[in-house]
Amino acid sequence: MALLLNILWNVPGLGFIPALFWLLAAAIMALTVIGLPWARACLMLAGYSFMPFGRRLVSLEELTGAPSVGTGPLGTVANVLWFVLAGIWLCLTHLTAAAACAVTIIGLPFAWAHLKLAAASLFPVGKRVVPNDVADAVELGQGRLGLDRLRSRPWASRPRENR
Repeated sequence: MALLLNILWNVPGLGFIPALFWLLAAAIMALTVIGLPWARACLMLAGYSFMPFGRRLVSLEELTGAPSVGTGPLGTVANVLWFVLAGIWLCLTHLTAAAACAVTIIGLPFAWAHLKLAAASLFPVGKRVVPNDVADAVELGQGRLGLDRLRSRPWASRPRENR
C-alpha cells in the first residue's frame, strides 16, 4: 500500500516538487561549511518527501541508544537556528499544501503526508527517516524502558492492597 501511495504522491500528486526544493536547499546549505549539518538534514528530508509513505522520522538517540552531536546541545542550537531561518517557513508551506489536499477525500492521505513533512521540517537535526516497522520497534523499546523504570520504583513493586 505504501508503494502505491508513494507512486500516487509523485505522479499525479506532484510530491516530487517538495523533494526537488529540499535538494536545492541542501545544495545551497552545502556551499558553506557552516551549513553542512543542515545540508545533511535537507538531503534526508528530500528523500523523505520523495517517498513519505511507509516511513517516519525518529530521534537518532532513540534509534541508536547513544547520544550524538545532533541530539546534544549543539544539535539543539542547530535546530533553533534552522527553525528561525527556514523551518517555520517550510512548515507553513507544508501546512498550506495539507489544507489544500484535505479539501477532497482522495487528498486526505496526501494531506497527512504534508503534515508529517511539516513536523519534520521544524527540527530536522538529530533525526533519521526509518521504515515504519523500525520506528514501531523504537517506540516499543522506549515503552519497555519506561515500564521497566516504573516497575523499579519502590512504590510500584508493593501489592495494591498495601498502598
